[in-house]
Amino acid sequence: MERKNRPQSRAFLIVFASVFLLVGFTLGRKAGDITPISIESAAELIGLSFSPAEKDSMISALTTQRDNFEILRKTKLENSVAPALIFNPLPQGFYPSQDQQNQDWGLPSTVDLPDKESDIAYLPVNQLAVLIKNKKISSARLTKIYLDRIKTYSDTLQCLITLLEESALEKARAMDQELAVGKYRGPLHGIPYGIKDLLSVKGTKTTWGANPYKDQSFDKTATVVQKLDDAGGVLVGKFTLGALAMGDIWYGGVTKNPWNLTQGSSGSSAGSASAVSAGLVPFAIGTETLGSIVSPSTRNGVTGLRPTYGRISKYGAMALSWSMDKIGPISRSVLDNAIVLAVLNGKDEKDPSTIPAAFNYSAKKDVKKLKIGYFKAYFEGDRASKNDQEVLEVLNAQGIELHPLELKTSMNPGPIVNMLLVEGAAAFDELTRLDLDDQLVAQRKNSWPNIFRAARFIPAVEYVQMSRQRSLLIEEMHELMKEYDVIVTPSFAGQQLQITNLTGHPALCMPNGFTANGSPTSITLLANLFEEEKLIMLGRLIQENTDWQAKRPPMFDK
Repeated sequence: MERKNRPQSRAFLIVFASVFLLVGFTLGRKAGDITPISIESAAELIGLSFSPAEKDSMISALTTQRDNFEILRKTKLENSVAPALIFNPLPQGFYPSQDQQNQDWGLPSTVDLPDKESDIAYLPVNQLAVLIKNKKISSARLTKIYLDRIKTYSDTLQCLITLLEESALEKARAMDQELAVGKYRGPLHGIPYGIKDLLSVKGTKTTWGANPYKDQSFDKTATVVQKLDDAGGVLVGKFTLGALAMGDIWYGGVTKNPWNLTQGSSGSSAGSASAVSAGLVPFAIGTETLGSIVSPSTRNGVTGLRPTYGRISKYGAMALSWSMDKIGPISRSVLDNAIVLAVLNGKDEKDPSTIPAAFNYSAKKDVKKLKIGYFKAYFEGDRASKNDQEVLEVLNAQGIELHPLELKTSMNPGPIVNMLLVEGAAAFDELTRLDLDDQLVAQRKNSWPNIFRAARFIPAVEYVQMSRQRSLLIEEMHELMKEYDVIVTPSFAGQQLQITNLTGHPALCMPNGFTANGSPTSITLLANLFEEEKLIMLGRLIQENTDWQAKRPPMFDK
């Protein structure tokens, strides 16, 4: 479908303003001649000015560029095709260790099986694993418990896109048979789980939460799903995401927060976090580009881990921003996320952005030997949260010395985040050019349709300048982070969420209580690149000395 009646000047404005990403975007119409007047209008959009002679001299080159854009657009690019330029978050001279050792989770030798099925449903993975290994519960029974809860509650929460009941029960029975003959795959053997529906699974639809794609399917299975399958995991469902990985609005409605059904689940890993919070699965897979694990984990009162960029393969996942997308687990405990991360970790030849790195966690390591910092200014003043301060009190009570520090960089991360918008506009180029964006439910000024349109006006030169400033930001954050093993910070204070998503640093988002109106809150732990085991050590200490993560939304505790 072609867009009609677009003025000549508008056609060229888009041409000039977006050189790097098909910058001559004409919104589907054939543009007229490029003139000094159209060049002047375009220059105003990007804050530049040219003399009459300079404008006249550019006409021939710009006309050729626009013709080339039309040639480029004749080649259809699937969302899975990444740019030739691969983002690497490693600062100069830094290389992660590849000395992989055996994991020591420190699991108990035995766990009592609760009588009530709701109590079973809310057990963390680390306890369910012991129950299954000791044959106190079968994978088939556990899977049926979660399937029944999904069928009971998913409509209320609007959190489910595809229920995989038949294949889940088949896999669960197979895991029970393997265990019966002495084959045990590890802590995820027979454990049910769900995924965010931007991960492809062969034989199922993968909707990306958006109307234009709600019936699409792929003849491949995402690497993370394949790894979980190999580890014995039982995939029970594909959960909702805000359309194209933003927010909690998808083509079927608004995913709900189990603690407050009048409130959305936040996003974009909305369904994954909501389902874990309501006890529909013990863990689920989410993704984060700029807060899509941290935000719904906070809203739903669950524990989310955003791993280092490059640690986990994105093969088979929808791309929003090739240089910022990250995949990670959402569960009911820090240790659960570590168990899942150990399975997902690793170089993948199908994803050139993956970086080989060991993930070594041992329950025997002394957490008190870690050097712990905290962003002091964010815990003080009128805007400081009592819940955040209480986390510091817990750590002090456990004998942890806390070192105050300041988060300060010479670069403002806000403008650099525009890289995400440019990459997103490229990933969904045809959505804009062919008017498919009109099919998205969310149509506000700050929704994807308008963001993608506006991103076409970001010049290629500015995109490259953002990338160069990002390189400096990486070096500055490395200098700060390498002085500490873990840094404690309020989840949304200052610009840490923007900065660490740009630099690729890992983050652990954990419940730390509730507001006066009963809404969950969270605290975030940060570590240097590929040092997630330190997040797990400190996070586990906090959770073993508090009960915030054990709280259940009352409406779903039955």
